[in-house]
Amino acid sequence: MKKAIKKVLFAAGLLVAVELAMACTRVVYLGNNDVMTARSMDWKSDVGTNLWILPNNVKRSGMAGPKSIQWTSKYGSVVATGYDISTTDGVNEKGLAANLLWLVESEYPNVKNNKKPPLSISLWAQYVLDNYATVDEAIQALAQEPFMIVTDQVPGEKRLATLHLSISDATGDSAIIEYIGGKQVIHHNRQYQVMTNSPTFDQQLALNTYWKQIGGTTMLPGTNRAADRFARASFYINAIPKDATPGYSLASVFSVIRNTSVPFGLNTEEEPNISSTRWRTVVDHKRGLYFFESAVSPNVFWVDLKEIDFKDGQTRKLELGADQAKVYAGKANSSFKVAPPFQFLGIQ
Repeated sequence: MKKAIKKVLFAAGLLVAVELAMACTRVVYLGNNDVMTARSMDWKSDVGTNLWILPNNVKRSGMAGPKSIQWTSKYGSVVATGYDISTTDGVNEKGLAANLLWLVESEYPNVKNNKKPPLSISLWAQYVLDNYATVDEAIQALAQEPFMIVTDQVPGEKRLATLHLSISDATGDSAIIEYIGGKQVIHHNRQYQVMTNSPTFDQQLALNTYWKQIGGTTMLPGTNRAADRFARASFYINAIPKDATPGYSLASVFSVIRNTSVPFGLNTEEEPNISSTRWRTVVDHKRGLYFFESAVSPNVFWVDLKEIDFKDGQTRKLELGADQAKVYAGKANSSFKVAPPFQFLGIQ
C-alpha cells in the first residue's frame, strides 16, 4: 500500500507540473452493441454555444488568406459552436464525431516556412466532418497533411487558441490529432477512448499507467485536473456494463462524463485554469442521435440525424441562449429554425 501511495504522489506531482490548460474531457464507450462518444465543455465564461444543422454540398474556404484550402462538403452535420465562429463539437450524417479540446502545448506549423494551403483553426473540426465518413478514412487523408493549421487569438482574450482534435466513428475506431513542436502527431487506435487536456496525449498515457497498476477499485484520483479526469474516465468507461440496452448504456455514459465534470461556478482565483463545465454532449453513433445537456438547464434533449434532410441546402439553428440556459426537452429537431450560416472566424 505504501508503494502504491508513493506512486500516486509521484503521478500527482507530475500532473501538477504539467497541468496548465482549461478543462474538457472526451470519452468513447465501446459496448457490445453500442458505440457512444461523450464530451464536456469546460470554460471560465459563457462560450456562446448554439446548435446548428449544416447541409452537405456547401462550398467552404479555409478562411486563412487567399491561398486557403477550398472544399465542398460531402456530408451534412449537427454541430455545437464556440461563439458562433467555430465548430467545437459535432457529428456528421455518417456517424463520424469530432471534438476540439484545449491543449496548451500545441504548436502549429510556421506559416512562413510552409507551402501547404492554410486552414483556420476555427474550421479544423468542420473540415473533418465535411469530408470523411470514418476515422480510418480521415486519418489516411490527414496523414498526407493536405493543409496547415493557422491559429488566432481566443475571442476576448490575449492568447492564441491551442487545441487538439479527437475523432470517433460508429465502428468504435478512434484517433487524436495534435500539433507538437510545429508537427502533426496522430494517435490512432480503437483503445484510445479518452482525451482530456495537458499534458500531450503520449504523456497522458504514461501517467495513466500508474493508476492502472493501482486499480480503480483501490484508489482513483479525485481532483478536476486533466490527468485525474483522464484516469477516472479511463477506468469508469470500461467498468460500466457493455451489454445494456441503448437507453441504459446512454445513462452509464452520461454518468461517466458527469463524473469528470467541474462543478458549475467553480472558477477559483488561485486556480484560474480550473473552469466550470458549461455543457455536455453524447453521440449515439449507432442510432444517429446527438444529445445535449447544459449545466444550467434541467433537461437533456437530442437531435435525430436520421430525420434530417441534409440535401435540402438549408442551414438551421437551435438558439440556446446565454449560458445555454434555454430549456428544451426530448427530440428537438422541430425547434431548429432556418437561419443564415454562421461565419467561421477568419485569419488575415
